[in-house]
Amino acid sequence: MGMVELIALAVGLSMDAFAVAICKGLAVRQVGAKQACWVGLWFGGFQAMMPLLGFLLASSFAQAISAFDHWIAFILLAIIGGNMIREAVGQEEEQVSGDLSAKAMLLLAIATSIDALAAGISLVAVVSLPLFSGGSLNLTSIWVAIALIGLITFVLSALGVKLGAKFGAKYGKRAEILGGVILFILGTKILLEHLEILP
Repeated sequence: MGMVELIALAVGLSMDAFAVAICKGLAVRQVGAKQACWVGLWFGGFQAMMPLLGFLLASSFAQAISAFDHWIAFILLAIIGGNMIREAVGQEEEQVSGDLSAKAMLLLAIATSIDALAAGISLVAVVSLPLFSGGSLNLTSIWVAIALIGLITFVLSALGVKLGAKFGAKYGKRAEILGGVILFILGTKILLEHLEILP
C-alpha cells in the first residue's frame, strides 16, 4: 500500500469522527482552539491506537491467513464502508451533547474508532511492522499508517467541531458517505491487486 492509499485510508476512517465532531460543534456552539484540539486529540488518539491494536492482534496469526488475507482486507473494508454509507443515509439526525468532559469524549472516541480496529486487522495484508528498512524510512510501516490516521483524524475532528459550531450539520452525513465510498474502493483495490487483476 502506497502513501496515497494510506492517506485515503486515513481520510476514510476519520469520517466517522469528523461527522461526530460536527455534531459536537453544533451542541457546544462556542468553540475555541482549546476545545477543537481537545476533540481532535481524543478522536485522533483513538483512531491511531485502534488500528495498531488490530494489526498487532492479526500479526500473531498472519502466516495462517496469508493465503487469503486480501479477501479479509476486502471484506472488512467493504463492510465498514457499506455500514458507514447505510448509517449516513438511513439514520435520523444524530443528537450529540455538548459535554466535552473526559468521560463523554472517551465514549465517543471508542465508538468512532471501532471500525479502525477492524481496518487494522485488514492492514496485515498490505503493511509491515519495521519503521526502518535497509537504513531508510519504511513508508509502508504500520507506524507510518497509524501516524497518518491519527494526524488526519486530529485535523479533521478539530476542523469538524469548528465547522459544526459555525455552519451546522449538513456536512456530517456527506462526510460519512464519502468515507464509506473511500474504504470500499480501497478494499476492492487491495483485492484486485492480490488477484493480479490490477498491476
